[in-house]
Amino acid sequence: MRITEDRYTRDRQRFDLALRMIHHEARTCTIRTWTGLTDDRIRKLYRSYVADHGPAIKRHRGKPPSHPAYFLKNLETRRHTAALAGLYAILGLLQKAAAERAAGGSQSTLRWAEKFCRTYETYLELNHPHRISFEHACYLLHALQARDDLRPGACPACGAFTVVDTLRAHGGICALCERETREAHRDPG
Repeated sequence: MRITEDRYTRDRQRFDLALRMIHHEARTCTIRTWTGLTDDRIRKLYRSYVADHGPAIKRHRGKPPSHPAYFLKNLETRRHTAALAGLYAILGLLQKAAAERAAGGSQSTLRWAEKFCRTYETYLELNHPHRISFEHACYLLHALQARDDLRPGACPACGAFTVVDTLRAHGGICALCERETREAHRDPG
């Protein structure tokens, strides 16, 4: 049997995706949900291919992040949040993610997960050092899709894409406009 045969393609994609997610320090429960691999298989992949090969990769435990306030805590984090959310919008993850994942079939879930990983990797390349972890990026996408706490919006001052807190009474301006406003108030000269 050759590993390149079609019947092994999906299994190979699942293992490759799991290793990719392990390198992004994704939690086991996230990897299990997206790949369909068992917890034991994920741990064995980590031990066999990651643990003793290269720099140490953290294995996070416990519940994944679930607080929208993380994305709005300061100007720099808000800027990173808007950058990542903008990538979601540009690459179609905001519109299609729920439909693609709900469409059924593990192949569509694998394609969606690979697209998510590519989007997150693009964010990492564009924003150094990064402030949003892989798990926070997953939660951000979920929150933007649900639109309960966070939603995509436009800055009322400049029209730039931004992430808006739905519980705020007024529309949120982008991090760059807020920084300029703060600097203008600090230096009235």
